[in-house]
Amino acid sequence: MFSGMTRKRISCSILQVVSAFQPRVPLCSARVEGGRPSSSSRMEACELNAESQNQTRKYERFLFLLFLLTLPLMNPWVRGDGVGYYAYARAPLIEHSLDFTHDYQSANPSFRADHVDSAGLPRAEFRTSSGHLDNHFTVGPAILWSPFLLIAHAGVLLARALGSSVVADGFSAPYRYAMAFGTAFYGFIALLLSFRLACRYLRPLWSFLATIAIWWASSLSVYMYFNPSWSHAHSAFVVALFLFYWDSTRESRTLPQWLLLGLIVGLMLNVYYPNLMVLSILLLEAFGQYAQAIRSGTAASPTSTQLLARHLLFGLVVCLVLLPTFVSRWIVYGGPFETGYLSLRDFLWSAPVFLQVLFSSNHGLFSWTPLLAIACLGLILAAIRIPRIGVPLFVASVAFYLFIAFYPDWAGISSYGNRFFISLTPMFILGLAMLLQRFAALFSSSRAAALASSGVLACFVLWNLGLIYQWGTHLIPARGPISFRQAAYNQFMVVPGEMSHQLRSYFFRRSDLMRQIEQRDVEQLKKRAQP
Repeated sequence: MFSGMTRKRISCSILQVVSAFQPRVPLCSARVEGGRPSSSSRMEACELNAESQNQTRKYERFLFLLFLLTLPLMNPWVRGDGVGYYAYARAPLIEHSLDFTHDYQSANPSFRADHVDSAGLPRAEFRTSSGHLDNHFTVGPAILWSPFLLIAHAGVLLARALGSSVVADGFSAPYRYAMAFGTAFYGFIALLLSFRLACRYLRPLWSFLATIAIWWASSLSVYMYFNPSWSHAHSAFVVALFLFYWDSTRESRTLPQWLLLGLIVGLMLNVYYPNLMVLSILLLEAFGQYAQAIRSGTAASPTSTQLLARHLLFGLVVCLVLLPTFVSRWIVYGGPFETGYLSLRDFLWSAPVFLQVLFSSNHGLFSWTPLLAIACLGLILAAIRIPRIGVPLFVASVAFYLFIAFYPDWAGISSYGNRFFISLTPMFILGLAMLLQRFAALFSSSRAAALASSGVLACFVLWNLGLIYQWGTHLIPARGPISFRQAAYNQFMVVPGEMSHQLRSYFFRRSDLMRQIEQRDVEQLKKRAQP
């Protein structure tokens, strides 16, 4: 009855975008008894699968509705690292070059204090050997923003032709709101793809609760809404897209699918260099494929030569897609492989910070966002219980963690939590969903388990939102270690009294509030600079 059906198209346009990547599979998969499908088992499997499909679609609608309701949180703010990321979108669009002078001059006060002299000109020490201004940030976010900014630019030009005075400089409100919406959009698609990936292996209810919890109890929401000009929401999106498509095609990946996977991987590396660690999944897969090709030698599986040819073509596509990175590095730094970041020689090879990355008060992953510790335990459990997906995701997560542990700026300088790990959002969602599903087995009903899980997760979410408020308003330092004793005191004694007033300011007097926050940031920087 169901095997001939395809998925119903979701009316929402955003969900349609994601649906394009969803593999079309039969809704029924019968269990086998004695080597032959049983009609009763087939009916049971069809009913369970159909129910799961309906639940998945229902939860997707809830996620989309929540996304729409949270759009007023978008903060069209270009500051800090975001100045560099946004410059790669604005300068080519408006000035048709990679001259970042206006981006330096129009940046937030704390950025200008370091990069611009008293005459309003970029400081000479930020000129590279090619004569360009330093901009070591990646070009991937600019690529992803480009559709939104092109629409905004066309709208601004049309408005100006009709007599509007809005400035077509890339800094005016239409451009910044387009950028902010683009970031929120990619963050949401990252969550939706991660949810769908988790639903392939776990029940939709626990995948849904895990998605909501990671959305609001990790660092993602900060860089999805409050600091949208940074790259982390985009990184979560491209990693989720890679994992989703990789898992969709892993059974028998055709050559065109290999080429499309190469395009996705190239985009993933354009957005964020540490995402290279996620490719350990493909290395793990390749070892198994070559071992099988050597052992079997049957016509049913590709030969070693065919695998090598596909991998080489995949690598060629990755390199081609990375051309925007190579060309921009060549223009700005004089060489395609000059990143502007610290050299690998300067990494902490002799003194890695394995524990500090996780537990330090200086933006430790687990100390700032404790729900992620539970999610990581769930990921370990997933590697044991569902190794098909759990092992590759666990290996990629460990590789990413090791990279950050050796990275000199492992704490992220000005960072909410350890922002680097936002790239691993799909891993956290699957791990947390795994643990929630196991936790549910302790209850007599799913309803009771869902209520208990929701209550616990709500505590993590409320704690995280309070800490975000403290970090955003500089009740705790934005840089360096914090006092968790002070933070805990603020959570109960300060945040409840201040938050309602500040939320009104955020929604109705946001420009004034951002200036106040920026001023506090400058004052904290001055205090840190004092001997």
